[in-house]
Amino acid sequence: MPKFLKPGKVVIVLKGKHAGKKAVIVKEFDNGTKQRPYPHAVLAGVDKAPKRVKKTMSRKKVAKQSRVFPFLKVVNYQHVMPTRYSFSEPDWKNLVAKKAATDPSQKRQSLRRLRAEFQNRYKAGQKKWFFSKLRF
Repeated sequence: MPKFLKPGKVVIVLKGKHAGKKAVIVKEFDNGTKQRPYPHAVLAGVDKAPKRVKKTMSRKKVAKQSRVFPFLKVVNYQHVMPTRYSFSEPDWKNLVAKKAATDPSQKRQSLRRLRAEFQNRYKAGQKKWFFSKLRF
């Protein structure tokens, strides 16, 4: 069976708090680990999508409306749905610390780096689908 859940692949989370949200696979564990003996992945996704911006808004309002709120989560493969989209990899492993899933201080730092990366991609106009709210 070909391996298609690779870092940089865009998926949709199906279960939990972030159900229906889009995310990118940062790191995958096809064989599981000792703590999690099932196949899973570390996901970085958009918790809150940027809001619509209009011409009449001030710069301050535009900056506030176009913020991206990321999340970082470890998810079972059965709870994600892969899409046809993928991100060109900006070396996701450097953005997210190795123990970000367990250590709160490293998670905060990783979320800051992710927010900056997502913000830059949003402002550059890359992957507009990823930053829009999922309609269904």
